[in-house]
Amino acid sequence: MTMAPRTDTRSATPHVADTHDLIRVYGARENNLKDVSVEIPKRRLTVFTGVSGSGKSSLVFSTIAAESQRLINETYSAFVQGFMPTLARPEVDVLDGLTTAIVVDQERMGPNPRSTVGTVTDANAMLRILFSRLGRPHIGSPQAFSFNVASISGAGAVKFERGGKTVKERREFNVTGGMCPRCEGMGRTSDIDLSQLYDDSKSLNEGALTIPGYSVDGWYGRIFSGSGFFDPDKPIRDFTEKELHDLLHREPTKIKVDNINLTYEGLIPRIQKSMLSKDKEALQPHVRAFVERAVKFMTCPECGGTRLSEAARSSKIEGISIADACAMQISDLADWVRGLDEPSVAPLLTTLQQLLDSFVEIGLGYLSLDRASGTLSGGEAQRVKMIRHLGSSLTDVTYVFDEPTTGLHPHDIQRMNGLLLRLRDKGNTVLVVEHKPEMIAIADHVVDLGPGAGTAGGMVCFEGTVEGLRAGGTVTGRHIDDRAALKKSVRTPTGTLEIRGATANNLRDVDVDIPLGVLVVVTGVAGSGKSSLIHGSIPAGAGVVSVDQGGIRGSRRSNPATYTGLLDPIRKAFAKANGVKPALFSANSEGACPTCNGAGVIYMDLAMMAGVSTTCEECEGKRFQAAVLEHKLGGRDISEVLAMPVEEAQEFFGSGEARTPAARAILDRLADVGLGYLTLGQPLTTLSGGERQRLKLATHMGDKGGVYVLDEPTTGLHLADVEQLLGLLDRLVDSGKSVIVIEHHQAVMAHADWIVDLGPGAGHDGGRIVFEGTPADLVAARSTLTGEHLAAYVGA
Repeated sequence: MTMAPRTDTRSATPHVADTHDLIRVYGARENNLKDVSVEIPKRRLTVFTGVSGSGKSSLVFSTIAAESQRLINETYSAFVQGFMPTLARPEVDVLDGLTTAIVVDQERMGPNPRSTVGTVTDANAMLRILFSRLGRPHIGSPQAFSFNVASISGAGAVKFERGGKTVKERREFNVTGGMCPRCEGMGRTSDIDLSQLYDDSKSLNEGALTIPGYSVDGWYGRIFSGSGFFDPDKPIRDFTEKELHDLLHREPTKIKVDNINLTYEGLIPRIQKSMLSKDKEALQPHVRAFVERAVKFMTCPECGGTRLSEAARSSKIEGISIADACAMQISDLADWVRGLDEPSVAPLLTTLQQLLDSFVEIGLGYLSLDRASGTLSGGEAQRVKMIRHLGSSLTDVTYVFDEPTTGLHPHDIQRMNGLLLRLRDKGNTVLVVEHKPEMIAIADHVVDLGPGAGTAGGMVCFEGTVEGLRAGGTVTGRHIDDRAALKKSVRTPTGTLEIRGATANNLRDVDVDIPLGVLVVVTGVAGSGKSSLIHGSIPAGAGVVSVDQGGIRGSRRSNPATYTGLLDPIRKAFAKANGVKPALFSANSEGACPTCNGAGVIYMDLAMMAGVSTTCEECEGKRFQAAVLEHKLGGRDISEVLAMPVEEAQEFFGSGEARTPAARAILDRLADVGLGYLTLGQPLTTLSGGERQRLKLATHMGDKGGVYVLDEPTTGLHLADVEQLLGLLDRLVDSGKSVIVIEHHQAVMAHADWIVDLGPGAGHDGGRIVFEGTPADLVAARSTLTGEHLAAYVGA
């Protein structure tokens, strides 16, 4: 290849275009930020640190990334913007030097039961094309291998204009899909216990239906009673075969009830659409309890859980069907694809190979493509989202990461560091919100926010290098080199929890005795089988309180007071002191301001432009009617109580006229997990990830249970907060509880009484117990990856 001769015309003075090498933020006021001004170097790795709730996410995600995405959206036409999420301009005076932002957050992937690792990363799309070209026997186009496309056929007359005349012709059509007809591509079928749907000794008018929302007075109850297909006063056990079929299975039929046109549908298809087609965890608690009681889920006997039709499973490449390929561990699938030599599809094989190798490189080689995306942890979901960016040729992009080390073993953190540095070295700006010292150490630039959390934070405490942070005297600087020491003596177990023959997911017939009455830490590389062993083998029945990584669901009407159940004793205390109903003291019930319906703001939808929220003029944002605010408890009205921080509320409900022991107990638990600065009425949507995790922990601490199972409780916690968490775990154990923690943080490992280490690798390379014993023995043996990293951490 020849290149034209180039004359270097660059002068000593830089071109004006090269002077825009900073992202400038002036006067940021989102959430708790207090007029923050900061300059962030481009094409460098900048880490944002600070205690949980100090304003890191508000600065990085709600200000910088949000404005970048808003400006990009504005480049599209108004028509296209109407289909895109509308974003308001952040509360900031100046934002300058922004580049295109790609946000890789920890939001779990949507719990759509049809979504798998393969569908969300486009790996399935490529496999479907591959099998439609090379699979033998040939069964059709790529959609013939899709479990989301049903096979359908039809025929009929069609009309069209030809030569000025309307011509009618008969046409037939066929669509060959890959969906299993029995389970409709879900991979599992449901068997419904009819005795849980109705009491057959009663009539419909006597309340025979026992399904949530189907009461006699409810809307569904009226539809069934007034349908005319059966006598609503006749006990269900006396129904004829046709009447019972109409009640349970009738196809959608137009009916009229009380002069209203409605569609009647049998109980079972209606339940399947409204409850069974949704992710069980997304249902309301009482509906979820009904589904667990009434429905038995099992692997589809026709497709064996593969979701695919028999035809799709019959087409193979070198003896492997698409179902076999999706069930393989991704690292094995990558080797199989590498062995295919077919020039006709070479570009496809190359792209698929690169995608699968990215999974392995990022430490997710242990997954399979048929894994439901809703079952991924927050850290796994984040890394799956990273995959599409690893091989990207784009440069001068701002990548924004939210704690990318979540769920990673110390061994895997080194690999993640390498990936972030590679993104930077391609000429990109990398912004990372992080707490782990291993990741802070590789930063080119550090921005430390604080000094405290909530209203005590929101200011820049330090800006500069990692060395400068260490010497800076901030909370992060003081704790960055903290190392928890091994315990001199460990507690004696009071009993054992026996697990025998555990085979969930990748576990290999594991037998282990977990000591009770002590602090047990279960560790191992990501994908080694920790969660499978604990969540899959310890019965979640009586005496076991499990606090997992699942997100907190809640609207802007939800707050710590409603989520923890704290509002109930507060409302009762107000009602008793004033001789009125408790419902008056709920902004979601009778006490709500009629103008804003208890929201405190009035929202104006402006179509493709960002909606505008204005404080309600009637209640001035207090959310309650004026009459309600006249009722006092201890000299405060309900809106003033909800504006209190937890620490102030502890004092308020702990003594004097407002003394309420039930409320004080919940407040004490919130303070125990380090949330003393949160206000009781702060919307859940404004809490950081670490705050939500601790709020969940505080709620479960009130449960009556002897065994606590915590899944990575250090997620989102600052180094200083980890110390407080260790104290909390000690208090739980000393109060007679058994605490089992699934964790990667070396400080928690060093603090344990007993360690169970799984491995040695991930996926089919893991699933075995590689060590059981005290942390001191693990450090002394150094026989596992965990042992090596823990020894380095404690300086042994």
